[in-house]
Amino acid sequence: MMSSFPVDIIRKDFPILNKRVNNNKLVYFDNAATTQKPNIVIDSLSNYYRNYNSNIHRGIHTLAEKATKEFEETRTYVKDFINAKSENEIVFTRGATEGINLISSSYCRGFLKKGDEIIISEMEHHSNIVPWQMISKEMGLKLKTISITKSGEIDLENLKSILTNKTKFLSVVFISNTLGTINPIKEIIKICRNHNIKCLVDGAQASAHTEVDVQDLDCDFYVFSAHKMYGPTGVGVVYGKENLLEKMPPYMGGGEMIKDVSFKETSFNKLPYKFEAGTPNIGDVIGFKESINYINNIGRDNIENYENNLRDYTINKLKEVDGLSVVGTANNKIGIFSFTIDKVHYFDLGLLLDAKGIAIRTGHHCTQPLMEKYHLDGTARLSLALYNTKDEVDYFIESLNKILKK
Repeated sequence: MMSSFPVDIIRKDFPILNKRVNNNKLVYFDNAATTQKPNIVIDSLSNYYRNYNSNIHRGIHTLAEKATKEFEETRTYVKDFINAKSENEIVFTRGATEGINLISSSYCRGFLKKGDEIIISEMEHHSNIVPWQMISKEMGLKLKTISITKSGEIDLENLKSILTNKTKFLSVVFISNTLGTINPIKEIIKICRNHNIKCLVDGAQASAHTEVDVQDLDCDFYVFSAHKMYGPTGVGVVYGKENLLEKMPPYMGGGEMIKDVSFKETSFNKLPYKFEAGTPNIGDVIGFKESINYINNIGRDNIENYENNLRDYTINKLKEVDGLSVVGTANNKIGIFSFTIDKVHYFDLGLLLDAKGIAIRTGHHCTQPLMEKYHLDGTARLSLALYNTKDEVDYFIESLNKILKK
């Protein structure tokens, strides 16, 4: 499978992969933090600012009409990419973090009351913890957590045990940014449906690596970011079922999200614009369309198969390193590996690998409660993408062994 995937051709699409770092060829293994960008995305950004930079909507001049057309076309691409029913269900944000904040603020204020319960899991990113803590404190809600197993998998029996008739909302990550665990999202959502609980899925790590069909999942909300899937930074998406978004109050006030304004009162715009106050990140949203195009042209099944093979190869190679322990060993996971090495601090390891041109992430990965679960303050993390290769993994292992021998 790996030999049939055109990774050498794909790598030529990413100019930064030709860069040398500390006199070594760059090996970029920090893809869970952000992915690199192909020429098609970079060129799109340049083309926008060079040829039709303009504010969108309401403008009747040529540049405004062109920018509006390209911007709204991205919304259609996103709808199709996740199989939403309508463009009205696609709201652009600055990222998955803002998306979760939008839902926690707007949905909770619109539908929950003091004493109601929200559930998250122990493996959540801070972006899926802090907003719920903030709104819970403000509204007198109760925040509960689902336990995870030692291998880094959600304990479904524990989830069932903490549900009560006051549980109204669940927010859970699709794929852990620290452990790589792919959670049984459909099963979790089914449990929610059986108890009339609304659910949000944090898909930030999933959308570049696996097929996402929000209608098949039957989630109420789904959030993700462009920059985790070869697109620009500063762009995110909230998918929400139209009937829920219609009933939710706006998240921010200002231009674009209004229908009519007077000093007496304001009426709000139709979906999805009700949730898109102010001038959006136009050029980057348009660039996002090209990253979706890029993924679609390669094929998500092809990407998933290649990355799974590379994941399995990496798992076996990591076993060759003395003193290395992988944190999170779920049976169902993507190519994200958090690890520790005996007698070597993760920060030191990150610096020593950087000297060899290898980029990894070190620290708590915005999952401090998860680190506490494993009695750690941080790890090193290697994360794979479609342009990574077996040769790069070999070089990483070789470099790691050389470091440990010193």
